[in-house]
Amino acid sequence: MIKENTCYHCGDEAIDEIVLFDNKTFCCNGCKTVYQIFNDNDLTDYYDLESNPGISPEAIQGKYSFLSNQTIVDKLLDFKEEGIEIVTLYIPQIHCSSCVWVLENLQKLHGGVVNSRVHFSKKTVQVTYNHQLKLQQLVELLATIGYDPYISLNDGEKNKSTNKTSTYKIAVAGFAFGNTMFLSFPDYFGKPDAWLTHYQPLFSFLMLLFSLPVVFYAGNDYFISAFKGLRKKIVNIDVPISIGIAMLFGRSCYEYFTQTGQGYFDSLSGLIFFLLLGKLFQKKTYDFLSFERDFKSYFPIAITTLVKGEEVVVPVNEIKVNDILLIRNEEIIPTDGIVLKGKPLLDYSFVTGESNLIAKQSGDTIFAGGKQQGESITIEVTKTVNQSYLTKLWSQNSYGQTSVLTNITDKVSQYFTWGLLVITAISALFWFFVDPSQIINVVSSILIVACPCALALSAPFAMGNILRILGKQGFYLKDAIVIEHMAYVQTLFFDKTGTLTTRNKQDFTYLGKELTATELSVVKTLVRNSNHPLSRTLFKKLEAPLLALETFREIEGNGLQGLFKGIEVKIGSATFVASKETISETESRVYVSINKEVKGYFKFGNEYRSNILKMLNVLSQKNKINILSGDNDAALPFLKKQLSSSTQFYFRQSPHDKLNHIQKSQQQGNAVLMVGDGLNDAGALLQAQVGIAVAEDVNVFSPASDAIIDAKKLHQLPKFIKLCKQSLYVVKISFLLSILYNVVGLYFAVSGVLTPLIAAILMPLSSITIVVFVTVATNVLGRRLQY
Repeated sequence: MIKENTCYHCGDEAIDEIVLFDNKTFCCNGCKTVYQIFNDNDLTDYYDLESNPGISPEAIQGKYSFLSNQTIVDKLLDFKEEGIEIVTLYIPQIHCSSCVWVLENLQKLHGGVVNSRVHFSKKTVQVTYNHQLKLQQLVELLATIGYDPYISLNDGEKNKSTNKTSTYKIAVAGFAFGNTMFLSFPDYFGKPDAWLTHYQPLFSFLMLLFSLPVVFYAGNDYFISAFKGLRKKIVNIDVPISIGIAMLFGRSCYEYFTQTGQGYFDSLSGLIFFLLLGKLFQKKTYDFLSFERDFKSYFPIAITTLVKGEEVVVPVNEIKVNDILLIRNEEIIPTDGIVLKGKPLLDYSFVTGESNLIAKQSGDTIFAGGKQQGESITIEVTKTVNQSYLTKLWSQNSYGQTSVLTNITDKVSQYFTWGLLVITAISALFWFFVDPSQIINVVSSILIVACPCALALSAPFAMGNILRILGKQGFYLKDAIVIEHMAYVQTLFFDKTGTLTTRNKQDFTYLGKELTATELSVVKTLVRNSNHPLSRTLFKKLEAPLLALETFREIEGNGLQGLFKGIEVKIGSATFVASKETISETESRVYVSINKEVKGYFKFGNEYRSNILKMLNVLSQKNKINILSGDNDAALPFLKKQLSSSTQFYFRQSPHDKLNHIQKSQQQGNAVLMVGDGLNDAGALLQAQVGIAVAEDVNVFSPASDAIIDAKKLHQLPKFIKLCKQSLYVVKISFLLSILYNVVGLYFAVSGVLTPLIAAILMPLSSITIVVFVTVATNVLGRRLQY
């Protein structure tokens, strides 16, 4: 019974002062203020999670004073720039969806919080906050609402304490199960001798004693989860399990105290032991098949390093501290570093959501995730690349997407428990008239054996394994929803230059007035700053020293311009450089003008990727293929001969034109996939249901793309799409298997053949079976990608 002077927020007894507000009692103004914040923001459901869930502000006073030390704070922060800070905190108290709900609404509790994201399985929350809030204040806010972060100051790392509660509970249940089974032997032997009969009352008492910690400690999570669900008017799967446990315990206690039987204490202990063991097996299986994408997964992103003045392209995961990186225009900075050369103009909207550009100078520290706007810069690496951090940034815009499989699972689970309770009630009524002694076994077995867990696990495991398989093959997807979208695409759009054509084997010749050595150096310096495929080819092949430009600008889809000691240079398309459209071109051209005089142009031949035209023909058998290109139509006659007659071609397309084509196709009801190089195609990649950026030898970490594919693996795209479609079939088959299992299990439970103990063994076994099935099936499908 709650005392009148018990604080509504923290549960402490109000001794020195009693604060009354909204017909509730608080021990201090701090607790009242926290309640007011929740109340004002319509978040009082927080108090439905459990009684007195918060902590008094006075209880944590001084506990986090060490966070006033800026050196310590800097070690804990993920990001700090222009009044915006990001920190990831480990919170052991995270245990259910309600916790996620509270922690992802922190911005309603304090105006300084920009946003917060919870990683449920890791029990972490990443919080972005502004200058209105300090880290110490943020941590104290979390503590006062009952989510006290665990912070280790050991080298600034946030180490996680191992929670052994689940292990202790299994140990308690297993110990009790073994002993109660041993003490039940006299009953199993039929007619025990006089000695056993003499001690049977003691055995019964010990079994009752052993069952108490099993029910009220080892099995309490089921009751807590069921209670919290019911308080929020949700009937979750723990409700029928809790009813089954309660019935077994209640019936056993009744038989013990009325001396009408031995009860079911052995079955009860065994039931909870196997339920907990099954939960442990599921967790271990999930950990074994962990799909957290890190260095072990293939992430086809490379970065340019400077080694003794030479540019060397290396994978991001090979970057070491003190390496010198060259960051070009529109490239993402993959790691923290110090600016050595150049004037960074950084777009951190990728990280913070704020679109303001931040200017930096030589010697300044910059953080991973910023996008350089302007001429290339060089930085010295201060931290190795955290690839999981880049993945998290890439995936942060995918939360709003919906999954068909998830919706199906949610709908089935929503009605499952109610249907189960109806079946249980009907079965109990039937056995009441047939054999009342069987009611307890039948009801308990039904409530335990039927579980939608297998249904809920099949899609995440199947899709997670497909992500892993595709990642190993050089096809890296943002999240599992992209797999579903790929399975349903009907219309495919391909950029040409840098996507269908290769950057590394392209050759060129120069036609026009001869360029001076200085002019040629300016041209090479200009193209060095760009990631466009033709720019990269020019930079590799031109032999000229680099200069320090006074200005640099890249006009998306048009070209580059810069200034060096009075020499104004523009390179790019004819419309951009020469201010006219040249329709007689028979090849790809990059025009050059010096001080507004057109000097000439570089003429490029098209070198198509290996097997790329064959791939397009394979895809055209079941899909509509469209070729989009910013170049002229010089390649049209060749492509028409090589590709299907149904293929549509669009040349001289600006980035806006490409976006319009995607939108027009979608308005016709088509699911669209767009493949581009991630540079001039950002709008189209973002608009398409699936946008794929092709990675070759530059950093194409494009936030607009849903997937990144290794250029050498692009010809396997038809197989990748087929695998995505087949994975959906695997999930649907696993759904049917799960439903079939529940039907068969219910049949035997209703008929009275199945005991609660066997039901407790079968329930987790079904989930593990489904997980194994989808994993093996997707692995078999994945092997077909290799040849």
